[in-house]
Amino acid sequence: MLRALVYLLVASAAAEHVREFTVRENARAGTLVGHLGDELPDAAPPYTIVPVPGSAVNDDLKIDPHTGEIRTRVPLDRENRDHYALVAIPASGDNIRVVVRVSDENDNAPTFPTAIMNVEFSENTPRDVKRKLNPAKDQDLGIFNTQRYNIVSGNTDNAFRLSSHRERDGVLYLDLQINGFLDRETTDHYKLVIEALDGGTPPLRGTMTVNITILDVNDNPPVFAESAYSAMIPENATVGTAVLKVFAIDSDAAENGLIEYSINRRQSDKENMFRIDPDTGEITVNKALDFETKELHELVVVARDKGAQPLETTAFVSIRVTDVNDNQPTIDVIFLSDDATPKISEAAQLDEFVARISVHDPDSKTEYSNVNVTLSGGDGHFDLRTHDNIIYLVVVALPLDRESQSSYTLNVVATDKGSPPLHASRIINLRVTDVNDNPPAFLESVYRTSVPEAATPGTPVIQVSASDVDEDENSDIRYSLLPTAQSDWFSIDERSGLVTTRSRVDCETNPMPSLTVVASDRGSPPLSSTATLLVTVLDVNDNEPIFDQSFYNVTVPENEAVGSCILKVNYSQK
Repeated sequence: MLRALVYLLVASAAAEHVREFTVRENARAGTLVGHLGDELPDAAPPYTIVPVPGSAVNDDLKIDPHTGEIRTRVPLDRENRDHYALVAIPASGDNIRVVVRVSDENDNAPTFPTAIMNVEFSENTPRDVKRKLNPAKDQDLGIFNTQRYNIVSGNTDNAFRLSSHRERDGVLYLDLQINGFLDRETTDHYKLVIEALDGGTPPLRGTMTVNITILDVNDNPPVFAESAYSAMIPENATVGTAVLKVFAIDSDAAENGLIEYSINRRQSDKENMFRIDPDTGEITVNKALDFETKELHELVVVARDKGAQPLETTAFVSIRVTDVNDNQPTIDVIFLSDDATPKISEAAQLDEFVARISVHDPDSKTEYSNVNVTLSGGDGHFDLRTHDNIIYLVVVALPLDRESQSSYTLNVVATDKGSPPLHASRIINLRVTDVNDNPPAFLESVYRTSVPEAATPGTPVIQVSASDVDEDENSDIRYSLLPTAQSDWFSIDERSGLVTTRSRVDCETNPMPSLTVVASDRGSPPLSSTATLLVTVLDVNDNEPIFDQSFYNVTVPENEAVGSCILKVNYSQK
């Protein structure tokens, strides 16, 4: 009822005075603000004080109605209440509308809404890109409000800078800008301490920690610990044997830094002799190795990250297969005869070449040097010669005689120098070829036989025989008769040696004709020998006596004595 009355009185007053007082905030309790009646002579006390509803006049101010003195009841806080309003009604005179304004002091530091703020940037973010930060707010006014921001610490390499601008609401808004090049692999996190300062003297300040996480971009390929790797593995290594392990690192993070290994099959190891563990990089034997087939394997190994757009790099791996003595030597023989068959003439001279021998050991990359070659057999008639341990020659060491020994068995042995040593052997069945160095030989040097002189032509007389220890044409014998006085009485079969009568024989002409039989071989040049054939012609009474004259005339003296020879007649008998 009283409040309504006061309003009514104020509203109906003919005149109204306005008084404004100012008091600084934080002034101690009891500080004089002013007097209601100052400068108003017609507004003398006592006063009826009517606070404006909600202005907290009675709580914070002390007004003496008898004197009109206004003092602070408590230290005032402008940020809590910046003015107080009341109506003072004097006992006489016009009403006084009073406003007590609280002046600002720099009693509030700028305050960030949170002490910590988290921000993310991708490492490939361009320069000058901004991120809004929570601005600091200061309840003070004007110059005492937030005036600037600074980065206090954590700005490694000046990677960031601050920018700010004030908008109509009076707030100084804050932006964080990239000032340089961000590289997560160099610095993946920044912890900036940012301060906000007001315009006081000295300024008050507030701080905020900004945790900046640099997000990874797949901008780094994997890097091998070595650009080239090398290893050695014996050729008898089993499948699954570890050869070596390659290793690469990727300074990117998460999937961008996860590495998968592989072998570039288009450029290397198309035979899949090796495999690589995609996760560990361990290279193992995938197929049986063979030093003799391939001694050096060169692999192109790829390390690829698992980024959305993967990056990769390569390294070279040289794997040398070491030899194991798993191959015996091989022996090649070239015979130096006219038809390249294993033979030698019995007329061969000493040191004449029989065969050329070469030996190869697949286990050795230096041909022949790993092999020792020996020759056995041949009863000393053959020897092995070499000047350089590269080419071996089988030569004649002793004179040969086919008729004594027509073939020899030689054994060539090649032994490598492995551990244990392996060897190979080659049997050579060498044939001694014939030369016509032996004439035919008759079984008898003199043959004796007889034939009746009545024998008709073609009658067999005797068969002679000769032999020749040579072979082939050198032992192919033909028989003939040397011409003599009675050789035309006989003929001889050139192949069988059968002597037969050719015409009638005559004891009376020659009772024992002597023939010379010739045996000739067909060698080149031919050789021959002879035998004597004595033929006794058996007489047959096939001739009557014949006087040497058909008529004799003799004169006998008349006084010739009895018994005296008066005539001698001769006759012959064939």
